[in-house]
Amino acid sequence: MTVTRFAPSPTGFLHIGNLRTALHNWMFARARGGRFLLRIDDTDAQRSEERFVDAIRADLAWLGLVPDGEERQSARFDRYEAVFAGMVANGRIYPAYETPEELDLRRKILAGRGLPPVYDRAALTLTDGDRARLEGEGRRPHWRFRLEAAPIVWDDMVRGPQKFDGALLSDPVVRRADGSWLYLLPSVIDDADMGVTHVVRGEDHVSNTAMQMQMFNAMEATPPAFAHEALLVGSEGKLSKRLGSLGVAHFREQGIEPEAVVALLARLGTSDPVEAAVDPAPLIAAFDFGRFGRAPARFDESELAQVNARIVHQLPYARVAAALPGGMDAAAWDAVRGNIARIDEAGAWWRVVTGPVEKAPVAEEDRAFLTRAAAVAADLPWADPWAELTGALKAETGRKGKALFLPLRRALTGMDHGPDMAALLPLIGRERAIARLAT
Repeated sequence: MTVTRFAPSPTGFLHIGNLRTALHNWMFARARGGRFLLRIDDTDAQRSEERFVDAIRADLAWLGLVPDGEERQSARFDRYEAVFAGMVANGRIYPAYETPEELDLRRKILAGRGLPPVYDRAALTLTDGDRARLEGEGRRPHWRFRLEAAPIVWDDMVRGPQKFDGALLSDPVVRRADGSWLYLLPSVIDDADMGVTHVVRGEDHVSNTAMQMQMFNAMEATPPAFAHEALLVGSEGKLSKRLGSLGVAHFREQGIEPEAVVALLARLGTSDPVEAAVDPAPLIAAFDFGRFGRAPARFDESELAQVNARIVHQLPYARVAAALPGGMDAAAWDAVRGNIARIDEAGAWWRVVTGPVEKAPVAEEDRAFLTRAAAVAADLPWADPWAELTGALKAETGRKGKALFLPLRRALTGMDHGPDMAALLPLIGRERAIARLAT
C-alpha cells in the first residue's frame, strides 16, 4: 500500500510551500488508494509549541486534507536511542569534538584552497585517551553518521536519475552535543518504521536524501521512493520572503476558499491548465509527478484570486449558507454568485435586494418611462416579473435593447450592471420594485 507523510515542525505556522507539500502527499496517496500520515516533527523541544501543532491540524482540516494517522517524534525518543546505540556500536555513528569555531576555520581553509568543505574525519583518529582528555576539558561530543565512499543513486519521481558520490559528502551531524536530535536520522527511522513508501518534499532536500539513503541501508530498511519538487517562487519569478508569510490565515482574510487553494496548488509546477474544481476528485485522478517540471513553480496571488472567483461561482448554497447575511436564501445566492469573486461580496448584492438603494441619476427622457413602468409593475401577475415588465413596456413604448433595460436596472438596483434581472427582480419583490420605479 502507498503510504505518504507530511512532517512539519511545530515551530511556526504553515506557509504556502508547506501547504503544497501536504496537498501533493495527500493527493498522491488518495490517487493510489493509500494512506496519508501526519507526523509532527517536534524533536526541538525549545522551539516547538503546542499552539502550532493545533494550527497545523486546523490548516489541514480547512483544506480538506484528513490524515489517516498521526505520529509525534517526541513520543519516539526511546526508539531513536535504540537505533543510535546500535549504529554507534557498529561504527556507523561516531563522536566528534570540534567546536563550531574550529569547524568554521577548517571550512575557510578548504575554501581558500579551492576545495569542497568536506569534513576531514579528524574525530576518527582520536584515541580513547584523546577523547577522555577532551571531555575532561568540558567538551561534549556531537555525533556524525559515517558515510560510505560509494555511489548513491535513486530515480527521483520529479528530477529523474540522481547520483551522488559518498566520498564527496561530509559526514552529517545527527545529534548535537546537548543530546538533541537533528532532522536526518529520526526521519529515516520513522519512515522505515511507519512503512512510508513515498517521500514528497522540496528540492532543497536532495542532498539530505543522498545521506539518508545510506542511513536506510545501515538500518537494513528499504528506502522509499522520492519526489523532490521545485521550490515556489513569487510572481516576480524569484524566491520571496513574502511566500513564507502566506498561510491559511492570510488566505481566509482575503476571502480565498480552500477549494481555490487546492485547485491552484494541485497543478502548480506542471504545464497543465489550472482546473477550478470544487470537488478534488478529478484533480486527484489526474495527479502525476511525471507532469511536474524542474523549473521553479511560480505562485501568483492574482491567479489564486481568479481561481477563487471561478470556484465561488460554482459553490452550492449549502456550502456557503453560514457565511451569508441573515435572510439570504438559496434563490438569492444562485442569483448573485456569478457576479462576485468572494463569498463576503454577496452581502452587497443582498443590500441591493433589501434596500434601500442609492438612487442613480435619471435622464429627463427616462422619467415618464419609469413612472409608467411603476404603473405596469403594479398590474403584473408577478409570475415572471422581469419578462412581464419588459415585454409590456416594449410593446407600449417601442423601446428595446439598452434603452429599455438600462433605465429599469438603474432604478431597481442603483447600478448599471449586476446579476440577471430575471433572477433579481423576484427577490426585490413587487412593493419595493414599484417604489423604486416610481421615484
